[in-house]
Amino acid sequence: MPIKFLRELKPGEKGKIVRVMGRGSLHRRLLDMGVVSGSQVEVERVAPLGDPMEVRIKGYHLTLRREEVGNVQVEVE
Repeated sequence: MPIKFLRELKPGEKGKIVRVMGRGSLHRRLLDMGVVSGSQVEVERVAPLGDPMEVRIKGYHLTLRREEVGNVQVEVE
């Protein structure tokens, strides 16, 4: 299955998180929100200019900024 950055997915697409990159507080914030390797993620909505993006992870709805989703790699289903 292809690996893409989360920001490349379109509404309705699903995948499994394979890597969370970044450093410092941004990386810690993503992990604290449940954005961890092995979790299933589904893109629900994307704003017209691509920022922010609304996703569902572990049954929770999260709104993430372009900078945040650019640090998450997913294996697309």
